[in-house]
Amino acid sequence: MIAATALEADAVRRVCPDVSVIETGVALARANPAGLGECVVSCGLAGGLRADLPTGTLLIPREVRRPNGETLQCNAELVDALLESARRLQVEPVTDPLLTAEGIVNGAERAPWAARGYAGVDMETGRIVSPRVAAVRVILDTPRRELSSDWLNPSRALRNPRNWPQALWLARAAPSAARLAARVVAGANFGAAR
Repeated sequence: MIAATALEADAVRRVCPDVSVIETGVALARANPAGLGECVVSCGLAGGLRADLPTGTLLIPREVRRPNGETLQCNAELVDALLESARRLQVEPVTDPLLTAEGIVNGAERAPWAARGYAGVDMETGRIVSPRVAAVRVILDTPRRELSSDWLNPSRALRNPRNWPQALWLARAAPSAARLAARVVAGANFGAAR
């Protein structure tokens, strides 16, 4: 299991204490993309690309566009296990493609990806090199609620008073979104996906 940030990793650790969680850093900055294991589930938050997908939307993609333009097909058994878990929680997930980008996708940059069928964007999943990959992501920012690119460096973002309203919103929305992703992972029967 991988998660980019401490918030995302801690959410998984709380609900899955027996699962090994690697905190990779944003864009796998602190991890070797090929050294994460034979079976990797990427868990955490995503940016929304479509206006019809609000904050809190659960995304379990069947495919991910890598930063180099190639397509990563998610492992069908892992995806099915995550989908079943979400539905047991009475949450209907979106299975549309996920984009892995080089940075935060904001403003007008969202629309072309949404038009191509992508539901969300992260900076980690498409960088993973493993035979079996899946992702569970919960949409945080959306076309209607943009995040400043300053958040790539949170300490810098907090020094800018313009970001303080976003910081307050993030303090409320991000933990619950991370908990939802973690709960889906906790309920997945990956043993049946072998």
